[in-house]
Amino acid sequence: MEFNAQRVDEANVVISSKIEKDTIETNLDKLAKQAAKTMDIQGFRKGKVPVAVVKQRYADKLREDAEGDALRTVLADGLKELDVKNEDMVGEPAISKFEKNEDGSIDVEVKVAVKPNVDLGDYKALLPEVESKEASEEEVTSRLEEMAKQSAPLEKIKRKRMVREGDFAVIDFEGFVDGVAFDGGKAEQYSLEIGSGSFIPGFEDQIIGMKYEEEKDVVVTFPEEYQSKELAGKEATFKVTLHEIQEKAAPELNDELATKMLPQEEGATLETLKEKIKEQITNEEKAKYYREELKPAYLEKLVETLEFALPATVVEQEVNHALNNKVRTMSEDEIKALQEDASKVEDIRDELKEDAQNSVKATFIVDALAKAEEVEVSDQEVTQVLYFEAMQMGQNPQEVLKQYEEAGYLPAIKMSMIEERVISKLLDEKLGK
Repeated sequence: MEFNAQRVDEANVVISSKIEKDTIETNLDKLAKQAAKTMDIQGFRKGKVPVAVVKQRYADKLREDAEGDALRTVLADGLKELDVKNEDMVGEPAISKFEKNEDGSIDVEVKVAVKPNVDLGDYKALLPEVESKEASEEEVTSRLEEMAKQSAPLEKIKRKRMVREGDFAVIDFEGFVDGVAFDGGKAEQYSLEIGSGSFIPGFEDQIIGMKYEEEKDVVVTFPEEYQSKELAGKEATFKVTLHEIQEKAAPELNDELATKMLPQEEGATLETLKEKIKEQITNEEKAKYYREELKPAYLEKLVETLEFALPATVVEQEVNHALNNKVRTMSEDEIKALQEDASKVEDIRDELKEDAQNSVKATFIVDALAKAEEVEVSDQEVTQVLYFEAMQMGQNPQEVLKQYEEAGYLPAIKMSMIEERVISKLLDEKLGK
């Protein structure tokens, strides 16, 4: 079988060939003989099915598999000739040509994306200037008071008054739709924080102004996207009785609070807690500064400065992704216009291409930086991050992980973590100079 394998550039390989009819027929015979040994066809003993019967019954599938085997041989031979190893390839090879000729032969062409060799040069010289960040006393005090308030116990207000924003109203309630009580719509001695937004929109607003032991009908409408389809979009009347108003006790800023907030810290004092808070806020501000200002500036400089070939098929995939995202934001009329004029689609693709190239380029640069700085992120670390975030959101961690796996998002999440880690390492080193 003749084939032609060539490197278009460092990141792109093209392999072309004419697969002869004899090669396909030989493959087909081989596959039919193998199938005949294992097939179970009524009227024949297992393993004794005639090859001619197998060919007749499964002709289309056998020919498709025979052509696929021939194509894989072309690909393997071409990659071997160019010394391209599996680990050098990016994504799956793209079949750019598969034309069947009248004589039974097939003209094929396969494009293969290869990882480019990224020469980073003096990449540290391109790092932006880094300013040190430190939490102010005001920020520390504000965070400390907020923590103390959150942990403070609830107390019944000392004098009777009406409910106001920020109060905790202890209420009984029962909900009705069209005069009929519904499941899950009843509670007694329920403590509701007014202004928390934890109830149906409009409910908490109508509790404001209520007095002790007052009874009131609160009328609200369930959101259209409400989780219970039976209630979504419907008007409901809640019969509410207010029993008590509570508020957070005045927070005590002392060593006792520190012991409570830092249970693992032996001999914790208020000053210890303040130092921990200061460190936390400082790290948060530094992370935001790195993420929103320095990292984008550094990557943009690297993309602008470094030159290397990009895998065409990967850029094409990125353009397709960006195009799909853009189409989702279009109106029906705009989409119809694109369907009627294919040239408009190509115009949009051309507009998106530069950003797609820069995005792909940045990905390879980050990969090269991670290797240069010996920064790695394990699959276990990715899983741990997803588990932690899911638990914070009150979601099932295993279900979230499964969704990400099925959607194919894990590699992108891993790359994002590597990017964050390696650039933070470089910026920290710059800051320490």
